[in-house]
Amino acid sequence: MLDLDATDDPIHGHQLGRFFHGYYDNYCYLPLYIFCGEHLLCAKLRPSDIDGAAGSVKQLARLVERIRRGWPQVRIIVRGDSGFCREPLMRWCEENHVHFVLGLARNARLSRILGKELHEAKLQFEATGRPSRVFKDFTYQTRKSWSRERRWWARPNTWPRGATRDSW
Repeated sequence: MLDLDATDDPIHGHQLGRFFHGYYDNYCYLPLYIFCGEHLLCAKLRPSDIDGAAGSVKQLARLVERIRRGWPQVRIIVRGDSGFCREPLMRWCEENHVHFVLGLARNARLSRILGKELHEAKLQFEATGRPSRVFKDFTYQTRKSWSRERRWWARPNTWPRGATRDSW
């Protein structure tokens, strides 16, 4: 299991590559990290004026090639949040027999596709006061950025207002 992540590394000066990142509300770098369990396999310092997934295919290809040299039959699964749900990464994984589990950012189309399940999760939460999850298997393709339709599993969930998964 290879986990991809990009997060902020705040800058407290006028270093080369300094950019303001709106999501993190700070001047920062946006390093790419790849972990296998607790083991850091890749830490690539990057400026923050790029897509969070930038360079992930190159780094992943390098790591997968090295892993397969030692374990040619090992099943490799790549995990990442919706920031990594990009056509080049998914296509590379498919072409190289690497499985992937990626988040999909919520949008109006997905909300319509998952409407029944979202409603069911809300009803379960209202009845029990406990977080609820409902699962759905479906196919989905973006209107422009993906080359083809792919199979997805969704788990719409509900949480009390202001709560986080960690607090439950």
